[in-house]
Amino acid sequence: MTDERKSQILLIYTGGTIGMKKDPSDHTLKPFDFSQILKEVPELTKFAMKLDSFTFDPLIDSSDVEPGLWQQLAVLIKNRYNDYDGFVILHGTDTMAYSASALSFMLEGLSKPVIFTGSQLPIGEPRTDGKENLVSSVEIAAAKLRDGSPMVPEVCIFFDSKLLRGNRSTKDNATGFNAFRSPNLPPLAEAGIEIRYNQSLIIRPDRKAELSIHNELDTRVAILKVHPGITQQVVSDTLLGSGSRAVIIETYGSGNAISRPWFVETVKEADRRGKILLNVTQCPQGDVNMELYATGKALKNAGVLSGGDVTTESALAKLFFLMGASSDNQWVKSQLEESLRGEISKQLL
Repeated sequence: MTDERKSQILLIYTGGTIGMKKDPSDHTLKPFDFSQILKEVPELTKFAMKLDSFTFDPLIDSSDVEPGLWQQLAVLIKNRYNDYDGFVILHGTDTMAYSASALSFMLEGLSKPVIFTGSQLPIGEPRTDGKENLVSSVEIAAAKLRDGSPMVPEVCIFFDSKLLRGNRSTKDNATGFNAFRSPNLPPLAEAGIEIRYNQSLIIRPDRKAELSIHNELDTRVAILKVHPGITQQVVSDTLLGSGSRAVIIETYGSGNAISRPWFVETVKEADRRGKILLNVTQCPQGDVNMELYATGKALKNAGVLSGGDVTTESALAKLFFLMGASSDNQWVKSQLEESLRGEISKQLL
């Protein structure tokens, strides 16, 4: 039987371009009052749903986003979870993929939609992409299957007519409306004349599961991007630095790096010191395969784990989450190559 109850959606504004309007007096962009969202986007009144809003104070520029925001979002969703059928988070684009990845791990037992969206142009501009992104995000957050369960019970990003799994997304375009893409997983839905859902890709949890949040995050992660001309000192400082517990090594192609003895020895020393080392490819599409070439095998033999086709944003969030959950590095390593929230294609590992 279909659940005919009126859907209730909470719209959460953290900051970002989408919530800006040009002040008629000084022509500067300023945030508008989101309690008046229906006046700004009257199209939302055509949906048979109840729409509430919550605005962060102060608003947070996307470039200033830190784990503290993720923790606040997790607590807010947890506290309001039983009151709403879905959540739409308006967020700046620069760090949206990091935030969506983080929330996917921090919200354990999630069975309702959490949709991140934003815009490249302010919502008050004539050519804004904000209205379409917002309207479709709200519609998706409220969408249900015939049995009344949510259509997409995941943390996602909706942008430019595509719904992407949050922890598979990366910002790909600084100026175009197609700001995000998911290189290694097709969209979960695409909005055209109607919204078409890719049901085979959507993760459906146990509806009886209770939502719990994981707000203990360990952020002692460094990122080493391998590049031609990188010096031994830079590699040593990053891999052996006392301030990090884990290092993401962004490698070439399918997981290759420098074959010079000093590089491999530094990696081995980092492993001996107990560092968690994760190999993530610099290529937007494809995966790490450390069995393919000798340089990849050398990294594997030195103690480096494969990140498969994980994005750097998701790898960072996953490490924050796992290290916050346990001080046992061996346990963290055992979980890194597991697909916990659909963030990697398990068959590739």
